[in-house]
Amino acid sequence: MAFSGVFPVYNLIFKIGTKGKASTEEDMVSIAQMETFSLSIDGTVEEWTTMSEAGWSNSLMTGKKFTIGLNGKRCVGDKGNDYVADIAWKDGLDCSTKGEIEFPDGSKLAFNCVINVKNIGGADSTNVAPLEFEMIGDGKPTLTPAPPSSTRLQR
Repeated sequence: MAFSGVFPVYNLIFKIGTKGKASTEEDMVSIAQMETFSLSIDGTVEEWTTMSEAGWSNSLMTGKKFTIGLNGKRCVGDKGNDYVADIAWKDGLDCSTKGEIEFPDGSKLAFNCVINVKNIGGADSTNVAPLEFEMIGDGKPTLTPAPPSSTRLQR
């Protein structure tokens, strides 16, 4: 039976390549202590109005980009969390890596990305130190559809 219905966001599995764009499957690790996730997809739509359409416009999707936002806690000693935190002090291609999201229905999104670290410790003195960053898509991602008989509901 195929997966259907709603699911909690914590059933998403995020992975990041710890060897940059040269990361292999063995280098892909989860990122500990993440609390919130957002996926923003922005399409570029070109619109034009021709004389033959009597004032009505035509539209065509000509490009896309995506950004994944993750917010959580800084967890020193976790391989994925440490990798992201270390990128805060880098630039250029040293901020580029691979990412993956496994969805509860069994589908998987694999992509190259640029890591933009936004916060690695700033908050109130009694808060747990945060780790906040974006994974900005770098090129076209690869979506592997869920197998027809997927029943994966949990990690």
